[in-house]
Amino acid sequence: MNVKIEQSWKDALADEFDKDYFIKLTDFVRSEYLSGKNVYPAAQNIFNAFNLCPIDRVKVVIIGQDPYHEPGQAHGLSFSVLPPTPVPPSLKNIYKEIESDLGHGSVTNGDLTHWANQGVLLLNATLTVLAHRAGSHFGRGWEQFTDAVIRVLAERENIVYMLWGAFAQKKAAFVNVDKNLVLKSAHPSPLSVHRGFLGCKHFSQANQYLLDCGKTPIEW
Repeated sequence: MNVKIEQSWKDALADEFDKDYFIKLTDFVRSEYLSGKNVYPAAQNIFNAFNLCPIDRVKVVIIGQDPYHEPGQAHGLSFSVLPPTPVPPSLKNIYKEIESDLGHGSVTNGDLTHWANQGVLLLNATLTVLAHRAGSHFGRGWEQFTDAVIRVLAERENIVYMLWGAFAQKKAAFVNVDKNLVLKSAHPSPLSVHRGFLGCKHFSQANQYLLDCGKTPIEW
């Protein structure tokens, strides 16, 4: 299949694109966009996380669930929104932890493209969603595809996995903790942020690990 995704990922995931589940997924997603329904993100941004962060440049993996489902929010990167969209609550808490952990503020808008450009794979488990309907494209094959993404990365070493909440922790449960840095905490959403996300110091730990591995730290 001719999937429009960055070439290194296309090569690494080549076996997935001809599998029956992916062909059915592609047919379903295409029909959703062509039906006139509001589907997010825009079709050209479905693989934005991969296009901005080639596989050989991945230093950090952050796993979300599905894209934001309100207008003007999703653009293919987990937790990220483009200005002038207001910063979502979970991202506000992420910024709060960065300031507490590193002693400086992050950007004031919600665009995390600068993270992706430095090697942070902002991966959602499901890459499309219907407007106003969270989880509406669950169970269609995206989860199998993004599991394959994590399996491909798990063959590599010295990657930081930031697993916030039970969903992300389960999805990356097979990552080798002896060959990578696996950081776990509660999810940064307002419902759970005080159960261990605030104060987790994941950002300083990630940067120290990258330095120890001879890699450039992330400018959070």
